[in-house]
Amino acid sequence: MSHGEENGSNEDVLVPGEEWPELERAECLARGAALKWASGVFCRPENLERLGHYRKRESQRTTSINSRLKSVVQSYLEGVDWGLGQLREARTELREASHSMHKARLECSQNAEAIVTLEMLREISTNHCQLLAAVSNLPRLYSVRNMVLETERLVESRRLLEAHARLMELERWQDEVLLQLRGCGGASRTTLSPEDDKLVQNYFSGVGRLVEALAKELWAVVSSGLTLSLQNPTPFVSAVRIVEREEALDQIFLEERRGVSGTHSRPMPPGRPRCWRERFFKVLEETVAARFRSASYLHTRGPGLAGHLSALQHSIMSDLATVRNLLEQCVPPHYQLTKAYLHACHRCLQTHLSQIIGWELQSGEIFAVLNWVLHIYNSSEMMGDPALSAYLDQDELGPLISQEGLEQLQNKYVQSVRKSVSEWMQKALEVELTDWQRDQEPDIDHEGCYHTSLPTIITQMLEENARVALMISESLRDQTIQMGLYEMENLLSRFRDAIVEFGKEHRKDPTANSKFYLHYLLACISNCIILKMSTESLHQQVGSRASVRFSRIPPGPLAALDRAVKKACRLVMDQLLLDLLPHLQELLSRTWLAQGDVIPKVCIVLEHHYELYSRVRSPCRQRLQEESQRLTVVEYVRALMQKKLICRSEEERQQLAQQMAQDAQQLREHFQSMEVDSTVNEVNPTALIPVLADLIKLKDPGLLTLEVSGLIAKYPDISEEHVSVLLDVRGDVPRDVRGTVLCLLEQSSPPLPPGYRPIFPDILVPPSSMPFCLPTAKCA
Repeated sequence: MSHGEENGSNEDVLVPGEEWPELERAECLARGAALKWASGVFCRPENLERLGHYRKRESQRTTSINSRLKSVVQSYLEGVDWGLGQLREARTELREASHSMHKARLECSQNAEAIVTLEMLREISTNHCQLLAAVSNLPRLYSVRNMVLETERLVESRRLLEAHARLMELERWQDEVLLQLRGCGGASRTTLSPEDDKLVQNYFSGVGRLVEALAKELWAVVSSGLTLSLQNPTPFVSAVRIVEREEALDQIFLEERRGVSGTHSRPMPPGRPRCWRERFFKVLEETVAARFRSASYLHTRGPGLAGHLSALQHSIMSDLATVRNLLEQCVPPHYQLTKAYLHACHRCLQTHLSQIIGWELQSGEIFAVLNWVLHIYNSSEMMGDPALSAYLDQDELGPLISQEGLEQLQNKYVQSVRKSVSEWMQKALEVELTDWQRDQEPDIDHEGCYHTSLPTIITQMLEENARVALMISESLRDQTIQMGLYEMENLLSRFRDAIVEFGKEHRKDPTANSKFYLHYLLACISNCIILKMSTESLHQQVGSRASVRFSRIPPGPLAALDRAVKKACRLVMDQLLLDLLPHLQELLSRTWLAQGDVIPKVCIVLEHHYELYSRVRSPCRQRLQEESQRLTVVEYVRALMQKKLICRSEEERQQLAQQMAQDAQQLREHFQSMEVDSTVNEVNPTALIPVLADLIKLKDPGLLTLEVSGLIAKYPDISEEHVSVLLDVRGDVPRDVRGTVLCLLEQSSPPLPPGYRPIFPDILVPPSSMPFCLPTAKCA
């Protein structure tokens, strides 16, 4: 054992009290724990008998613990011994390595002078390589300028293949010179010095100019390929061959200069890769775009736009035929030249049409664009040609105009048409107002009805706009129809105002054009009927999609038509009343009672008006006849309510009732001769006069209550004032009977039957001229 080990062994023998206080503390704790355990176990006398057993068990436990401690300590000591051995071996090897390094350092210091000598030899070798490269390249270097000049002449004369062959040879010389210069620089030299690089670039500067000149001529040939294919396709074929050569060279250089690990081993030659195939298709698209750039804003406006689009169609289809039949044969199959030309035309058309849409277009121009985009472009005359189906993919091309752009263009079309329709309607209305002042009756159509030019102009204009819009699409047709209906509503509103003003002017000066005033009112009614039929016809043309949104005719035009018709009919009735007024003033007077010749005069006036009403279209013709009948009866009863005739005796009451019955019979016969039948659901107005006559001719005043009850049952709209006047006309009604009758009226208020049209609200009772109240039972 070594001296260190002996020291370690001696150190293991220590005094526990001085060097290991933990051991002494642990022993004290163990003794205390043992004493505590023993005092607890042997506190009872009967446990002392088992003292030997406990001693033996504890002795065995102590022995086991000691053996385990010895094995652990032994294992620990073995590991320490092995580690010390490893440290000794490492120290020995470290001493040997240090000794070898010291020897190498001594040898390097001795070879320093030899390294300086090797550097000189390297420089001499580099200079030798450069001189050798210069000597070997002298013949080529001397011929570079002549080669450049000759190649320039070949390019100018468009001998492109020969020029490209010379250019490739010049580029190969340049690459070899650069490669040799880099190789002479040693393995560690991958780039040239700035001086060498500038020298080579200056010497071969003509090569770059040749590339540019050749490319310029090459793309000029490609851009004029359509023309050359019809005359002499050889230059175009040569251009394609050159493009393919350059594309192959690009691939070769890329593959040569890319190592296995994917890193570039050497720089690319100047100007590489050229990507001339990609440039070929760009030039092709630029050639197509040049045809659209020539379009001028001024030359394509108005009718010129349709001609311009037609010229585009013929030009595109002619070019496509040339490409498909001639140029396609001059290029490799993978070029897919026809497909590429189709896509180029489509993209250029998209750009060109977006430019056209941005102009301020009129409706005709918008129609030309929409028709060309939606119908002509995809028809068999253009892209729908079966010969192009193999090259065409609509999903790849996409639409010429986006859906949003189409909707905006259609809305612009509708607005433009709306402006034009509004202007034409206003002009038509002005012509209509001028016609009303003519000193001749309105025109008569094949059905014998009055009419003017207004409905014909409006109907033809709206139907023509709908027909033209349908040539684009059903949705545009529906929008145009809806626009036309709303514009018609505005027109009818102005038309009604014009009718009102026409009536006011006539009332101010009845002598002015009085002869044909009524005729033109009736023509206005017929015009409204024609416009209503036109409105319904236009609504029926609306497609199914619009029918979902507009399940019925928009109320605006129909409501405006109804208002105009009602106003015209009211003016017609006013004119009838004006003509009847001289005769109506004689009714229910003593002169009338004595002579009885008023109603025949009234019938003559009615017959004249009925002849004019026959010039009106149904159903307004029946409506006018019914209104005239009602007006006559209302005015007859109103004359009775004026109390111009108060009966003084029973004989006068009988005479009055008889004359009223005769008048009612004459009116009924006259109306029947005119084929006038009142509406089924309404009470016949002429039946009112005999009922009133029966009330007047009643002999017993005591039966008036019963008679008035029957009158109320037939005409529930009769009022106290009407009955009171009838009682006054009789002239023999006692106060108590009057009071009873009027109380009956107050108590009974029967509802109006279905379909009943009130008549008494139109019959006004003149106010009483007596300033005091009569002492009747009612007032009491």
